[in-house]
Amino acid sequence: MVKPVDIKSVDIAIAGGGPVGLALACMLVKRGVAADRIALIDGKTPAAASQDPRSVALSWGSHQLLKQIHAWPASSTAITQIHVSRRSRLGRTLIDCTEYQLPALGYVSRYGDVAQALAAELSATGVVPYRPALVTHAAESDTQVSLTLSDHQQLNAALLVQAEGGVFGTQTSKAIHRDYQQMAIVTNVRSDGMVPGRAYERFTQEGPLALLPDRDGYSLVWCVRPAYGEALLAMPETDFLLSLQGAFGHRVGTFTQLGQRHSYPLGLNAQQTNSPRMVAIGNAAQTLHPVAGQGLNLGLRDAVVLAAILAQSPTPEGLHQFAQERRGDRGLTVRLTDLMARVFTSSEDQSFSQSLLGLSLGMIDLLPPARRALSEQMMYGWRS
Repeated sequence: MVKPVDIKSVDIAIAGGGPVGLALACMLVKRGVAADRIALIDGKTPAAASQDPRSVALSWGSHQLLKQIHAWPASSTAITQIHVSRRSRLGRTLIDCTEYQLPALGYVSRYGDVAQALAAELSATGVVPYRPALVTHAAESDTQVSLTLSDHQQLNAALLVQAEGGVFGTQTSKAIHRDYQQMAIVTNVRSDGMVPGRAYERFTQEGPLALLPDRDGYSLVWCVRPAYGEALLAMPETDFLLSLQGAFGHRVGTFTQLGQRHSYPLGLNAQQTNSPRMVAIGNAAQTLHPVAGQGLNLGLRDAVVLAAILAQSPTPEGLHQFAQERRGDRGLTVRLTDLMARVFTSSEDQSFSQSLLGLSLGMIDLLPPARRALSEQMMYGWRS
């Protein structure tokens, strides 16, 4: 006689144990959802996640959200100013936290530190994760979603939240997909004229270049066309630093040290999911170009809204309400990052569209309401 399979039932299953999935689980418990009614399915062990050296930019709004659930990372560097400019052209803006009576516009932290703080708080909530495991199959019915995991365990959930990176499900007619024909070079650099607390967004002929203050140096995200990117990856350290100097200029002095270089392709994937019992948040719903550093921040805003709704209504109606409430912020952030990315990947240097953006940067600096609107979008996202 075959022994029946023991299938656990929960109210909410979260597929993905990155910062957004972890934050959602913590927020649900803080909102009163019982820990044993939540299943978090995580493909990585906490030790593996904590070793991730990538840097992430957390907005002031994200700082507030993580502080509220006692999951702020142990180490972070404040961003007090953001300097936005075009290489070799007029037009720039400087955003300063003192204009908004805040101690910082945002913070830079290591991905591993953010994940570690969230994992520690999750442990304190009593939620027991399924890890390392992935969802290999999800079958939705009128009453539940039946899940099969990579370790052969099975779960039934009233609702499934997909928080694993990448667009969830089959792309629909409402999906947006764009290949920017760009790659990002990511590394850490040091210079001999660092301006403490100041981040830089520099628009170059190849694409945007960001320097984020990170401890005693900078986290570099340099968006370039693939051919040039491959050349940069192959260069000796001295040649790479000289190329960076030529693209960025001398606002932070001379670049002196270079960390290990990594690269990844850039594109936009965003779509609405209409499934009654499944919803995507964070990178699973929208993978953005890093031009405005909004990917993780947008995902955390997804999490806080979804947690508030599901704590009251863990139903398909709740998921519909979530989609309605998040439409404005998601749509504006996607359009803003897509527009900025396309201007600098599909237009030649000195083109009309690039010149118009340069003029806009100058006007933003001259018009306080425009600068405030841009700043608040970066710090908090769109609010109705």
